[in-house]
Amino acid sequence: MNNIPNPCYVIEESLLRRNLQLIRNVAEQANVEIILAFKAFALWKAFPIFREYITHTTASSLYEARLAFEEFGSPAHTYSPAYTEEEIDDIVRCSSHLTFNSLSQLERFIDRAAKKVSCGLRVNPEYSEIETELYNPCAPGSRFGVLRSDLDAYLASKDKKLSDIGIEGFHIHCHCENGSDVFERTLMHIEEKFGDLLPQLKWINFGGGHLMTRKDYDVQLLIDTLNSFHQRYPNLRVIMEPGSAFAWQTGPLYAKVVDVVENSGIKTAILNVSFTCHMPDCLEMPYHPVVRGAETLDDENIPSEIATSERVYRLGGNSCLSGDFMGYWRFDHELKIGEEIIFEDMIHYTTVKTNMFNGIGHPSIGMLHIDGSFELYRKYNYEDYRDRMD
Repeated sequence: MNNIPNPCYVIEESLLRRNLQLIRNVAEQANVEIILAFKAFALWKAFPIFREYITHTTASSLYEARLAFEEFGSPAHTYSPAYTEEEIDDIVRCSSHLTFNSLSQLERFIDRAAKKVSCGLRVNPEYSEIETELYNPCAPGSRFGVLRSDLDAYLASKDKKLSDIGIEGFHIHCHCENGSDVFERTLMHIEEKFGDLLPQLKWINFGGGHLMTRKDYDVQLLIDTLNSFHQRYPNLRVIMEPGSAFAWQTGPLYAKVVDVVENSGIKTAILNVSFTCHMPDCLEMPYHPVVRGAETLDDENIPSEIATSERVYRLGGNSCLSGDFMGYWRFDHELKIGEEIIFEDMIHYTTVKTNMFNGIGHPSIGMLHIDGSFELYRKYNYEDYRDRMD
């Protein structure tokens, strides 16, 4: 694989197809539609592979809706926290489903959308088991979704049903890389809050965060839970839009050591990639990525004698942000300048969230095909940085 540039995000086709096959099996056995969320993966040069397994995608903005319509080849299931006057008509043109985040958004735009697409409303079940508040859409004070009390008041004020105001579906998102046991429990709260309204609808979208391709995920429980739901609400077409599940553990980020510095006995290997620029979820979640050939150590409980031992290193990014580092990892040798460092599972929520802070070069992106050949999707250069500023 000498033709793979460094740094580079490398998608492995065999691993991607493994995930896609599992997702398609779930969709068939549970009679649901599972669609790709661009917020986690939007590398359009890989879409021909995706189209062998799924038919639709989900968008959260005009650009994502255009990507679905123009590059994936089918209209998007679109949800945005806020549509604008300038963009709503183009979004409708590129969409088959359009979900409103609030009653005020519904009031403003329903007449421009309802005759062209199937419209839905995001509702908030006021329940979630997401532990990281940054990712919790159901936290108190959340800006996402309509509360049942507010929906009741709105319908009562107009003396109308959901169908009378143009709503055909509910969108409910309250998971983040959760298991099917969490979905089973959450579904109880969803039905408790909104079950009496579900017979009025044509579809329900259970959003993302269903990490069905994770090794310890109970896929059969998910299938059984969904089939049971179908029995209670046979009128509903069920949609799910996981992001991470599609690209979960489908490839690494290749990097290398450019320097090793030491301060107070702590060694930091500085890399040609940045956590804040190229692996932002590691700092936001936060979590330590798996590094091939190294043991991840517990930051909080690591004794000083281990932190300063010969083969234990922090890994530091090449930006000037002081916090652009993580640690610690134990290697089986002392790291040398020029040595390759491979971060596992760096395809989902990476390329869609990266930035060029400090003018740092963006890693290349490519696909390692099943036959062993490497296809370079994109190599970034100075002009990519410069042209974002004009």
